[in-house]
Amino acid sequence: MAQWTSAVGAAQLARLLKSQQDRPAGPGARRPPAYRALADGVRLLVLEGRVPVAARLPAERELALAFSVSRTTVAAAYEALRAEGFLESRRGAGSWTAVPAGNPVPARGLEPLPPESLGSVIDLGCAALPAPEPWLTRAVQGALEELPPYAHTHGDYPAGLPALRAMIADRYSARGIPTMPEQIMVTTGAMGAIDAICHLFGGRGERIAVESPSYANILQLMREAGARLVPVAMADGLAGWDMDRWRQVLRDAAPRIAYVVADFHNPTGALADDDQRRRLVEAARSAGTVLVADETMSELWLDDVAMPRPVCGFDPGGSTVITVGSASKAFWAGMRIGWVRAAPDVIRSLVAARAYADLGTPVLEQLAVNWLFSTGGWEQAVELRRRQARGNRDDLVAAVRRELPEWEFTVPEGGLTLWVRAGGLSGSRLAEAGERVGLRVPSGPRFGVDGAFEGYVRLPFTVGGAVADEAATRLAAAARIVESGGAAGGEGPRTFVA
Repeated sequence: MAQWTSAVGAAQLARLLKSQQDRPAGPGARRPPAYRALADGVRLLVLEGRVPVAARLPAERELALAFSVSRTTVAAAYEALRAEGFLESRRGAGSWTAVPAGNPVPARGLEPLPPESLGSVIDLGCAALPAPEPWLTRAVQGALEELPPYAHTHGDYPAGLPALRAMIADRYSARGIPTMPEQIMVTTGAMGAIDAICHLFGGRGERIAVESPSYANILQLMREAGARLVPVAMADGLAGWDMDRWRQVLRDAAPRIAYVVADFHNPTGALADDDQRRRLVEAARSAGTVLVADETMSELWLDDVAMPRPVCGFDPGGSTVITVGSASKAFWAGMRIGWVRAAPDVIRSLVAARAYADLGTPVLEQLAVNWLFSTGGWEQAVELRRRQARGNRDDLVAAVRRELPEWEFTVPEGGLTLWVRAGGLSGSRLAEAGERVGLRVPSGPRFGVDGAFEGYVRLPFTVGGAVADEAATRLAAAARIVESGGAAGGEGPRTFVA
């Protein structure tokens, strides 16, 4: 019986490898032999989770042709990977990826760092801040006071608690988007909302248009649902969407779904303006594409900025736009409450399909969010969150500019992330080198499709003060390792974090 559970095609693997090797070498960097560079490239892909563990690799001859190298080079690379524990082979079954004994199996997304590692590693992987106390404690206490009547029921509310659905609908209406409770479904976080939407509208093999770059965990969710991702490049800097490209993709590819983050885009921080939103809704409606607007960052403006109208404001009935919101970014990642706003018939279909998934969202957490909304605690907690993120942003920007002045970025006016061009260095190799110096940083390709953005890293606004200074110092140390060629060989990282 074969030991592999999936397969990576020669053309796909060659694209991923070339995206790493096309980056210019740093000054004084040692160029490894071709076989060593190939082996290191595969190892990095496995360590980052972009090639799964137990994935069958192409035969030597196939990869040699796709990568334009000799079969001897591929054979030597495979042998090196076997010696390091990153490849296993058996006659008649081929070769498949592995991890050495003692290494955790790589994850495919951006999971939080385990708490036991926080003392020795600075985590710039997860864009989430600690809870805004005392508001978390007060919300839970308020929820406990409201719990007794619900405890006498079965506790399953597939569409969400009626009180919370009505409250969320009222909040949209207050923003100028008339909304009924029947247009709201409460979910287990925004990820749960988008997963439900993808299963309803985007069956296996369906095309989904996504911004390029886009949120790594959502991209992986869509891949694992069997979607065919169609990337649409963002405009330069923080200019939002490139509408010419969007119109072309919607017209030519006719995707079933398009997923966008209009408000302080993750990872770039871009804010789409009113005209872009209106034109994208019109283009999606003409193409028959369901436009999923992720507004989980919409309340995280950090500067004095006039916020555009919500995307759903250009489609108030919800026939084209499905909006996803969440308490996880604006309040606390541990508060796994999200919601969907759509036409009533779409909500009914999502609720009906939910019976075969998770049945409903935890009642106590729904009551806590409802308490925040109904008492004004939400606005005070989010304002605290803005102050935290603003201070962290300013500290991190100053530290990176001081330690790595050649790196390029534009400071966003909101959100939680800084999208950085890493001075011609490989983001994948920076992530690996960061492990050696006690820094967890996600590389650019996690946010792209098929190896794009190798020259970028994403830095979240989750640390400030002296910790931000130390993070930038460690990032500069990782850059020096990559520049010297130290990440191209030798020992691997001591631990792996996604």
